[in-house]
Amino acid sequence: MTSIQPIASTPDLPRLRAFYEKVLGATQTLRVPDEGPEFYIELRIGESTLGIVQEEGTETGAPVRIILSADVDDVDALLPTVESAGGSAPNQPNDMPWGQRVAHVLDPDGNMLNLTKWLDGAQLP
Repeated sequence: MTSIQPIASTPDLPRLRAFYEKVLGATQTLRVPDEGPEFYIELRIGESTLGIVQEEGTETGAPVRIILSADVDDVDALLPTVESAGGSAPNQPNDMPWGQRVAHVLDPDGNMLNLTKWLDGAQLP
């Protein structure tokens, strides 16, 4: 069986870890190395994992090439948490024609994270 895991590069691993812990309830499941300065961590978010690698030369706010999407219980209620965790929510959430409420937010490095919630009665395509 093949699987794929997103890995985000950041110049500030502790800051990015704290954002995903606070906003999505992520829990750290792996740390490399076991002791000393962290180079890589793995976070569990629901049934998924997100890797974060410390790379001092990472350019933050660069053009977005990959978007993370997280299904959450309440899109609107998370927006203050996004901002208090160092991210930003440049626009208000919208109800999309396919039946999802979506907020396009940015993590502290400027990576796009879509917070989504299926609306009552809407079904997965």
